[in-house]
Amino acid sequence: MTRSDVAVTGVGLLAAVGLDARDSWNAIRRGSSGISRVTSVDASGFISQLAGELPGGADWKGAAPRREGKGMVDRCHAMALDATTEAMASARLGAEEYSLDRVGISFGTSLGGARSGESFHRQWLEQGLRRADASLLRQYPLHSVADDIAEQFGFTGPRTVQSNACAAGAVAIAYGVELIESGHADVVIAGGVDPLAYFSFGGFSCLEALDPLHCAPYTRSSGLNLGEGAGVVVLEKRAAAHARGIPVLAVVRGYGLSADAHHPTAPDPTGRGALRAMKAALDMGGLAPDDVDYVNGHGTGTPANDSTETRAVAQLCPAAPPPLSSTKSMIGHTLGAAGAVEAVTTVLALRDGVLPPTVVPPDATDAPHGLDIVPAAGRTGTVEVALSNSFAFGGNNASLLLTRDASTAQRERSDPTGRAVLITGAAAIAADAKDSDDVRAALRAWTPAYGARHVTLDGYGDFPVAEIPEKHLTRGVNPQMLRRIDNLGRRAAVVAADLLRERKLSREEASRTGLIFATGTGPLSTVEAFQRELIRTGSGNTRLFPNTVMNAAGGHVALLNRLQGPTATICAGGTSGITALHFATRLIQRGAADRVVVLSADEAPVAMLAAHARIPGFLSRERCLPFQDSGKVFGGAGVALLLEAAEAAPPGRTMGRIEGFGMTGDTSGPGRLDPSSDGWLRAFQEALINAEVTPRGVDLVVSAACGRAAIDNIEAAALRDAGLGAAVVSAPKEIFGDAGSSSALLGVVQALWMGREADADTFGRTVSERRIRPTFRSALVSSYEVGGSYQSVVVRAHDA
Repeated sequence: MTRSDVAVTGVGLLAAVGLDARDSWNAIRRGSSGISRVTSVDASGFISQLAGELPGGADWKGAAPRREGKGMVDRCHAMALDATTEAMASARLGAEEYSLDRVGISFGTSLGGARSGESFHRQWLEQGLRRADASLLRQYPLHSVADDIAEQFGFTGPRTVQSNACAAGAVAIAYGVELIESGHADVVIAGGVDPLAYFSFGGFSCLEALDPLHCAPYTRSSGLNLGEGAGVVVLEKRAAAHARGIPVLAVVRGYGLSADAHHPTAPDPTGRGALRAMKAALDMGGLAPDDVDYVNGHGTGTPANDSTETRAVAQLCPAAPPPLSSTKSMIGHTLGAAGAVEAVTTVLALRDGVLPPTVVPPDATDAPHGLDIVPAAGRTGTVEVALSNSFAFGGNNASLLLTRDASTAQRERSDPTGRAVLITGAAAIAADAKDSDDVRAALRAWTPAYGARHVTLDGYGDFPVAEIPEKHLTRGVNPQMLRRIDNLGRRAAVVAADLLRERKLSREEASRTGLIFATGTGPLSTVEAFQRELIRTGSGNTRLFPNTVMNAAGGHVALLNRLQGPTATICAGGTSGITALHFATRLIQRGAADRVVVLSADEAPVAMLAAHARIPGFLSRERCLPFQDSGKVFGGAGVALLLEAAEAAPPGRTMGRIEGFGMTGDTSGPGRLDPSSDGWLRAFQEALINAEVTPRGVDLVVSAACGRAAIDNIEAAALRDAGLGAAVVSAPKEIFGDAGSSSALLGVVQALWMGREADADTFGRTVSERRIRPTFRSALVSSYEVGGSYQSVVVRAHDA
């Protein structure tokens, strides 16, 4: 497995014990706790009012200057900006160091702008939709955190947001490594952020997971304390850092991702999934378990987590387990930020040779398995190699392997450079098209797969919606599991079942198969239902809350199909699908998996339409007509693709292959889109260069055009300027509506089908009304997200 050689050259940290890395680290190494009664959230009705709140509590506003000082700034965005500003200064990363288009952003978050979303929701319920402040929604989508950072610093490289619940920050750092190693960025701002919010208090309270006392990880283990914060690392190639004369704080030598596939919320009590993640990180780094000097544990303080993790660490090196400690004992559980916050802590432990402690209450019992949990206060010691663990809802495990720059401990390993990746399966559902055959038929006839269903919004009238009927969302799903799975999860489960019915995996193959899940906005209908009940009654619904996390749908699919390989969830709007393809491709190329299911699911609930209805002309009253300014039609869909290493793929199943990716951004800022086509143009150009194909070599463009002239005209200009005028342009959102992350993956499936059809020249209509050439083989699929993110992929269909 290919080893990473990516360095950490700067860190930023905000937590309950300090508003920068220096103060936070000094407090952590002393064993000082920042857990106290929360002031920024009304937690009076919940089972615990203790939390790791930022110093200043409700009065904290953020210190970093902003380009724009107008309007309210969500607490999440302010924290992310402060931590990024500190990390940039720490790395001495000025404008002259790197071209701005070579700086990427990879953030992890579970809540994002949930506080802004809650404010809008309360106004909607109390005053009606027309009186609710829609500007709050600019900062609500998870991807707006990355959009804000790009705007503030002028970064125009690739960006994305990971949302594997409590593992999000760690996965964001792992993907940051891949952006650099794959050549899409020279430097990546990677990290995680989450605020304290009424939503999370209500959720964990209804699960009875909160501790009314100071949490006691690995000892009393009677519950968690929520926390808030942000951790950011600056990643760049180690050789580049040395050339700049910048001290290397640590090296991200490897990472490991795995899925338990055991239970929707509880971890596998045997610790096997956690152990696989740690071993995968060590394997990637060319190290062995006995090389590890310290483990920064997930250590939430809940009995399920603590017993599982301590068992896994004890199994990692049975003869002499490394010291294990929990930062959460001092700052609380920062949810999506935790993996990044704790990675920063681990980097500082390596830098200073200090083992951070686990704060232990006086009445605590000894840690299980005889582990050294570094009780009470930090201590000096040899720390050359460390693991930072993050384990999340749905059994999503992530482990980062961090070493000192001077560390030479390494072992020989194979290096599968140039490993070919094939697409060997595809399935889709969308709107009224209940399976792949229906989707293909709708494309062939070029007939909209919607029209029967409308949504009425108070004060705004009726709008068509291209949603999937509930009757289509039971096929292939275990009836006993069905009651646990929400609307978004069901479409993911149905389309995954369709895919794996065609490409049957043995139990052994499934256990090594990865799953990368993409979703544009996540389970909005479930989030809205949970929050509505919480606001109205003060009590959360235990049935709904587990499905409010973005990775819940992927977790259900992993459980249903026993997929236990590397897993991640991308929630970055319309570009999420192509990011998922890229991450999956990299995992196979570097040898972390032989096959990966790339899965997307998106929905179009009333809440989504309500958020856009007030914008004149944004929503169509009849049909979506791309490039004709008809207005958008929001849709629901699910898409599944199977990617396999060429040597692992069964003969005769190849549908095509991915030739190259283009991933760029601009500085539009949250909720906006720059009218310049520069960012989109660069995405097209980069995809063509990486695919080693000229514009004339592209026969088909599957456009992201959605019926909004303010968007479609930008893409049209970018296509023209990229020299793609000779290609046929197809705009399938006319058929299925705008289905978020699934739209781009539907485009990939369309291209694969068209390339394999004997009569591909009659495969539906296109924007230009020209027929597809019978010699069609190469297609460019386009995607974008408001806020300034653009991603494209070149797909080559396999010869029929």
